[in-house]
Amino acid sequence: MSHITFERSRARWERSSYSGGEGGQCVEFARDFAASGIVPVRDSKDPEGPAIVTSPGSWTSFVSAVRSGGLADL
Repeated sequence: MSHITFERSRARWERSSYSGGEGGQCVEFARDFAASGIVPVRDSKDPEGPAIVTSPGSWTSFVSAVRSGGLADL
């Protein structure tokens, strides 16, 4: 597995609209790097913690699955 880095200080994190408003399961992502071929994703409860990095296409597929209820059983 390769290690991908990005400049975290340049990231403008957005909280997913599917994250609960109670401060529970909150996912944040940064679109800023999509032109570079990556979308960083992190847990908003641990903003200095690790971020996973995925491709824009994979992120779009994941969001589509969430919207359609395809991940409801997980």
